[in-house]
Order: sequence, then structure tokens, then C-alpha cells
Amino acid sequence: MAGTPRVPRVLSIAGSDPSGGAGIQADLKSIAAMGGYGMCAITALTAQNTRGVTAVHTPPAAFLEAQLQAVGSDIEIDAVKIGMLADTEVIRTVGSWLDETRPAVVVLDPVMVATSGDRLLAADAEEALRGLLSRAHLVTPNLPELAVLLGEPVASTWNEALDQGRRLAERIGGAVLVKGGHLEGEDCPDALVDPGHPAGPVVVEIGGERIATQNTHGTGCSLSSALATVQVRTGDWARSLTVVKEWLRGALAASGELEVGTGHGPVHHFHHAVASVPLAEGEFTDSLWEGTAKVRAEIDALPFISQLDDGTLPEAHFAYYLTQDAQYLNGYSRVLARASALAPSEEEQAFWAQGARVCLEVEAELHRTWLSRHPITAHDAASSPTAVGAPGAAAGSAVRGPVTKAYVDHLLAASASGSYAVLAAAALPCYWIYAEVGSALHARHASRADAGAHPYAEWIGTYADESFAEATRRAIAYTDTAGRRASAQERAAMREAFTASAVYEREFFDAPRRYA
Repeated sequence: MAGTPRVPRVLSIAGSDPSGGAGIQADLKSIAAMGGYGMCAITALTAQNTRGVTAVHTPPAAFLEAQLQAVGSDIEIDAVKIGMLADTEVIRTVGSWLDETRPAVVVLDPVMVATSGDRLLAADAEEALRGLLSRAHLVTPNLPELAVLLGEPVASTWNEALDQGRRLAERIGGAVLVKGGHLEGEDCPDALVDPGHPAGPVVVEIGGERIATQNTHGTGCSLSSALATVQVRTGDWARSLTVVKEWLRGALAASGELEVGTGHGPVHHFHHAVASVPLAEGEFTDSLWEGTAKVRAEIDALPFISQLDDGTLPEAHFAYYLTQDAQYLNGYSRVLARASALAPSEEEQAFWAQGARVCLEVEAELHRTWLSRHPITAHDAASSPTAVGAPGAAAGSAVRGPVTKAYVDHLLAASASGSYAVLAAAALPCYWIYAEVGSALHARHASRADAGAHPYAEWIGTYADESFAEATRRAIAYTDTAGRRASAQERAAMREAFTASAVYEREFFDAPRRYA
């Protein structure tokens, strides 16, 4: 729309929900989530939470009028969303103000029945509300509210709901959004009905699967205020509905992350923007680490770890692990060299370059030394022809096993992304998980009275290397800084890369059992 503001200025006229999930609180969150600037005029104060409404207080209508006049006399309002109007006097006050100001976009959510089932509108105000509907450009009732407005039973099928929506739209001379959220079944359709539209009475119908969640508190408030905001930019209700429905589906799907209340919890209004919020130092990498807790617990429970710990690990399994680790380090060194090339500071460039050298000069040499003292036998090679080379082969002539190849390919893909942040996140688990596993193994090993007799004592002793522990701390810090500077999209890619690498670490530790 030509001449529309970059940031829509949207006024919510609605009741207050102290639990934050519905009413003006939900409206303001939705407006902000859709890129608008939210304002509010409070029509009612409620005492409610996720379990229900316990009390409603309606301030004098004159005070509501004072709020509307104060905002409207100073700020140009691009859209209005109307929610809870508790009594006839309040409804008339809003109607008079609409007649006076004639906002370009008016969305009316006829709040009568809460998600919990509570009636939120006084009975004697229902007729007054019906008279207000004709002043709105879009009305968004849920199915129980649609039935109340028509004085009919609640629709039990989608076709019945569409029919009721058409008849209400014809009666008020405006558009109605028919919502299928209260129907039974896995489908959750929505339809924009407008009898006066040149395309026909059903302008657009959008299907969708129902999100399995009880966190539906404030969905009607959120949907209507988001529609008002987006409509300012698009000027097309069908396009606005397409955008808003996709956002609301995500908000429902992510609602469990909030952990708010014990009843019908709120939706996650900012699910799409969480990755872009400012983070404290260490907060981003802490969230990566916590997000892989299950994978790390599975690593700790692997036979390879417990057998390496107590010295019962078959030598063939250990030899396979070393040959694959040497192969992995060959590819990992190239990945760290790429991180050095992409790093934003000289300090980080030097760090990753040093890591690449260590892979080739120190770690790989240690593995070759072990393998020269523990050559792979003909039996070992025959049992895993795709994983090792000829009998007695050194690490350098071994063939990458399937897990090693998949892990290196994943890292190379992160390297090819061109994003330093994503590459750092993909490379980090090899430092962090390896250091944590090794530290725990070494601590237990050092406490044993017979530690010197352990067949892998020398190898476990390498985990005590303070230089590797310091390198791990620096890798974490650099990745955290990159994450805090990254965009929302890039942080999501970092999280995905880190998690995938953690899973590959688990598979790498378990590979000897499957392939040796």
C-alpha cells in the first residue's frame, strides 16, 4: 500500500490479563511480533490466570473515553483491534469514538467466551455488541462466540461453521473470519468470509493440522491483533491471514518452551525472534550445551566409554577408534584452517590455525605411534574391510569408516556455508565433548590404586593436557561471541550445526562396536 508507515501504529482496545497471555498483554506482544508499534486503551481489569477468570472490574466508561481521546489526539492510529468490552456503556463509548475517528483498519474480536469456557461479557451487553459489528472491517469470533452472535447452537462441523460465518457477514455487511479451532479432529481450518467480495463469499480458506497443545490461552486476541497489524502493510485480508496463520501455528508449536501456568498456557508470541534477542556472555554456548544433554548422556553410557574406563575395551576396538580418529583429524584440520580464514580477528585466526597444526603434527603423530605398537592384524582387517587398510596398516593408510566420512562431510558442509559462526559451532563439539569425556575418564583413572597397570593408562593420561583444556575454553568463548553477534537465522543454523556434530561425536565413540 502506497504511503503506509514502515511501522504500523496499532491501538488495542481491550481488557487486561494479569497473567500476560490474553487481552491487551497478548495484543501488544502480537503487534510487536508483527513489526508494529502497539498502544492500548483498557476497557476492563480481570483477575485471571491460565486456569480461569475469578473476577472482572470495569472502570467508568468516561475513563475509557479519556484514554481514547488522549491517544487519538496525539498519535496517528493506523489500525484498531477491539477485544473485551464488558458492558453496554463501554460498547457505546467505543462505537462513538469509532464514528468520530473512522480508523482505516478495524478488527473486532467479540470476546464473550474465554478458552477456559468463562463468559467474559455481561448478558445485557450482547445486543449492543451486535450493533458494533457493522463498524468493523473484520470480525474474528471463535465458534462459541459466532453461535452467540447468531443466537444459534455452536457449529459441530466445518460446513456448519462456514454457513454461520456467511450469514453473520451478510447481516453485518463486513468480513468475518471463521475459525475451526473449536472443532473436533486433527484439522484446524480458517476461512475469510465476505459476501460482498468480488471473488465470492469465501475469499480464502486455509487448512492446517491442529497443534497438539493445551497452551491456547489468548489465541483469539493474538490472532486478531496480528491481523490488524499486518493488514496495514498488505491491504489484503487474504494475504494478511496467510502470514498471520503461519506465525500463530509456530507460536502454538513453541508454546511449551514458556512453561507458564498449570492450565491453558499462553502461546509463544516471539518464537520466531528468540534467536535475535541480546544475550549475556556465555549464554548462547550454555544453551547449545544444555540442548545436547540427552546426546551427551548417551555418550557417557556407551560401552566404549565404560570399557575404556575400566580397561576391558578390546584392543581391536581401540585400534579402530585410533585409525578413524587419525582420519577424522586429517579432515578436521582443513575445517579449522577454513575457520582461521573466515575468523574476524587476528587472535581468532591464529587460534584456529594453531588448532589445524595440532591436528596434523601432534594428535595424528600420537595415534600413529600407538598404532605402530599395536598393529592391526589380518583378522582385524578382514572383520572390517571398509574401515582399515592392509594387515598391520598404519593410520595414514586406513580408509575412512562410514561414521568418520559422514562427520567430516558435515563439517565440510559447514565450512562451505561461508559463515564463520556456523563453522565455529560445528567444530566446537570436537573440542568440548572430547574434553569433558576425557576429563571425567582421567579423574577416575587417577584415583585408582592400580592406575599404572591399566592397558590404556598412557592414552588416558593425555586427557590431562592443560593446553587442550585451555584451547577448549577459547573455542567456547569464540563461538559464544560469534553467536551473540549473529542474526536470528544464523543462530538457528549454528544450533543445528552444533547439535549435528554432537550426534556425530556419539556415533564416532560407538563406531568401534559396530565396525571393528
